[in-house]
Amino acid sequence: MSERSVVIVGAGIVGICIAFHLKRAGYSVTLLDMDDPARRCSFGNAGALSEHSVAPLAMPGILRSAVSMLLRPSSPLSVQTSYWLKVGPWLWRFAMSAGRKQVMRAASSLHGLLDGSIEHHVAMAREVGCLDLIRRNGQLHVYPNDRMRQADAESWCLKKRFGLRMELVGRAEIRDLEPALNESYTVGWYLPGEAWVSDPYGYARCIVDSATQMGVTFERAAVRSISTGKSGWVASDGIRDWTARHLIVAAGSWSKELLKPLGLSVPLEAQRGYHLQAKSGTEASVNRVVVLADRKVFITPTKHGVRAAGTVEFGGLVKPSNPARLDALSSHVRAGFGKALFGVEEPATWMGHRPCLPDSMPVIGPVPDRPGLWCAFGHGHLGLTGSVNTARHLTGMMTGHMDGHVLAPFSIQRFLA
Repeated sequence: MSERSVVIVGAGIVGICIAFHLKRAGYSVTLLDMDDPARRCSFGNAGALSEHSVAPLAMPGILRSAVSMLLRPSSPLSVQTSYWLKVGPWLWRFAMSAGRKQVMRAASSLHGLLDGSIEHHVAMAREVGCLDLIRRNGQLHVYPNDRMRQADAESWCLKKRFGLRMELVGRAEIRDLEPALNESYTVGWYLPGEAWVSDPYGYARCIVDSATQMGVTFERAAVRSISTGKSGWVASDGIRDWTARHLIVAAGSWSKELLKPLGLSVPLEAQRGYHLQAKSGTEASVNRVVVLADRKVFITPTKHGVRAAGTVEFGGLVKPSNPARLDALSSHVRAGFGKALFGVEEPATWMGHRPCLPDSMPVIGPVPDRPGLWCAFGHGHLGLTGSVNTARHLTGMMTGHMDGHVLAPFSIQRFLA
């Protein structure tokens, strides 16, 4: 068996980018997934490329604001009643990660991972032939009033500290940037340096197609277990086995169950996210990613119509989508753009599972004392943004061209001590 053979479990945008980079570095790569490539979060995300989104979700004061949100039915945050006991320990760890030292450590680490990611996405898109999908006319984050904007001041200050370019805008500037936005949004931040992808699934598919042409093998398989074999690591779906010198767990929200039998316990939780997608043209136009910051909803003008994405729901991996969350998302969209945004047709709906760790940092890098086993999961809301840099740094470590200091804070070791 070749020392440069790799099996990657998980064909979301992170696994796809890793496969591409490793193949280009001379590895023999097999990519396994229970679904077609990029059919889960990589299909349904908002498309934002937020290089400076380094503030963790758990900021100081999160416990108070989270309780407030949970008491409102249309809140961006929801926990299904039957899931409270299961998610309770995770939510406690999440709240405990909001200390100022932990927040600064997470922000610094995320900055190291995401730095330069937009330029690297541009380079990737150019290489695979879809540069037109990367849009660079910024993002607009808006609030109904200055009091709400100030409530997020600590998060914005942290992002600015790590290089985010921010322009304070009032009603006149918002109207110039996004004429269709409801006049109730009077203040916000324009982020000229951030970017977005007009077709997240199309972008991922372009990378898959290029990787396949280079020789990456994709097989549809619901991997149930990973284990060590005589000559490397073995991934199995219960019927077939795939063996390689290296195995990378990039299975998103399903990564936790793959690692558990190895004695590797990771506090990974799935945040169920939703989107509404216009099926055709709309009466209201949107020019860039617009974030209704008070509602935590992203509005993106995609190649196939306008998409509204957002909300966080805890409910596990098995239950079907929750119509109440889709209704809440629809009400948020109407608050921002009225009824015209989706035209006369009912929008298409989608629900997916974001893999999240309580400290808002993914798990990336080698597993200590398990030679050949690597991790790349838990990117939460930053999977698209962080995918290319995750692939670059992980490939650099595996080939010996990078020393791994950027990935050190993301080691699974932080949960195993």
